[in-house]
Amino acid sequence: MKKIIALLVIFSSFSFAQQTETFVNKLEQAKKEHKKILLYFSGSDWCAPCIKFKKFIIQTEEFQAFAKKELIIYNADFPRQSKNKLAKEVEKENEALAEKYNSKGLFPLIIILNEEGKVIKKWEEYPKETLSEFIEKLKS
Repeated sequence: MKKIIALLVIFSSFSFAQQTETFVNKLEQAKKEHKKILLYFSGSDWCAPCIKFKKFIIQTEEFQAFAKKELIIYNADFPRQSKNKLAKEVEKENEALAEKYNSKGLFPLIIILNEEGKVIKKWEEYPKETLSEFIEKLKS
């Protein structure tokens, strides 16, 4: 029983740590490392193009290798299912980001920002480019 409780405590601390990563932290990291920020708005448990973007672009080895060198990534997620609910701090921050960058409520919305948080480029839908072409556009 003690082992189960210990595992639950460890697991909950890991999931809480993942949910509390904020855009402010990512912005600070981008400034320190002089990198662009890829901010994308998603509905991780209801938006099919958002799920596709994460699976076929964000999570690919090719994109991850590129992003590690060039980008800071932040997902402003808006899940609907209560089991996927974000920490209150992250939820409020995502709502503020939506007011600033996504007033139309588009999902997915993919934005490249400079390290100061100014918009460089936007994709208002799932990118039409191939993965390689998308990466090339992010480089330029």
